[in-house]
Amino acid sequence: MKLKNILLTTGAALIAAPMAFAQDMADSMTLVSWGGAYQKSQIDAYSDPYKAMHEGLEVVWDESSNEAVAKLRAMNEAGNITWDLVDVVASDAIRLCDEGLAMEYDPDELLAPAPDGTPASEDFGDLIVSDCFIPQIVYSTTFGYRTDLVGDTPPSTVCDVFDLEKYPGKRSLEKRPINNMEWALYCDGVAKDEIYDVLETEEGQARAFAKLDTIKDDVIWWSAGADTPQLLADGEVVMGSTYNGRLFSLIEEQKQPVAMLWDMQVFDLDGWIIPTGLSDERLARVKDFVYYATDTQRLADQAKYISYGPARASSAPLVGKHAELGIEMGPHMPTDPANAKNTLLYNYEWWADYRDDLDAKFQSWLAQ
Repeated sequence: MKLKNILLTTGAALIAAPMAFAQDMADSMTLVSWGGAYQKSQIDAYSDPYKAMHEGLEVVWDESSNEAVAKLRAMNEAGNITWDLVDVVASDAIRLCDEGLAMEYDPDELLAPAPDGTPASEDFGDLIVSDCFIPQIVYSTTFGYRTDLVGDTPPSTVCDVFDLEKYPGKRSLEKRPINNMEWALYCDGVAKDEIYDVLETEEGQARAFAKLDTIKDDVIWWSAGADTPQLLADGEVVMGSTYNGRLFSLIEEQKQPVAMLWDMQVFDLDGWIIPTGLSDERLARVKDFVYYATDTQRLADQAKYISYGPARASSAPLVGKHAELGIEMGPHMPTDPANAKNTLLYNYEWWADYRDDLDAKFQSWLAQ
């Protein structure tokens, strides 16, 4: 299943029934996510409805997904796994799976079929990028800009981020190499389909850092998804990168003078992993919840609250209007054809191989 078809596939609008995987299930769960609008969409779409079906169940949310790899490594070394289900990006899921820190699963046993009986493995298709990764959404990292601070000609390409003469002012970029290195090479003239080949080389990495050097003094580095929306709202930056769902909230819900720059948005996948080492009771609860939370209707319901495309093909036709704003959500999805004219598919396998090395080089570059 191709990403561009995620919002174009049709299917029956039926609801898969939740399944109990064992008689004895834990009466509490600790779920790990990213905070903000995305976590709220998870709570509204399936956590709260699931709790309502299971009286007495305690659900605790932890907002540490950006540190999931390091923390799960530490928990494993200590022999004390305190998390039950962890929301991670696809590349982190691959790393955790390779290290034995995430549980392998059979999609057609753990996940509900589509309403028409299509097995989950086919409904999710190629988005199951790891034996441990349970896809939820397709999202993108892209740029927002202050409409009142860019003059009469708003930015139209991602390379305007590097044009301090035309668009003076601060930028915000995530404090990691991912996406920044790709944008830097693209705006230094590297063809989109050659970016990762170039980035594999020492020369290519040096070239990316050199391009980032041109704006380094004007960058505010962010670590949390809420940072750029706040910086834009406060007028501290002219433009900044963040997740498209965060920008949707800023623009449509908060009515800030901000617009989207969709050019070279980076498509990525987000989903669950189940940590290895859970007790039978905890694992049974997690499996029961995952079966419910990733069925066709629940993933479609999540799109009522945030502008991320559901990972199931059968969920796409069920995406309708925002639960509170009443606006159609299709045009706000990163996969909408009008928004996806020039996109980059994040190479999660490449980053799973090179992440640790480039993280170290990036931090060293920041400190210079």
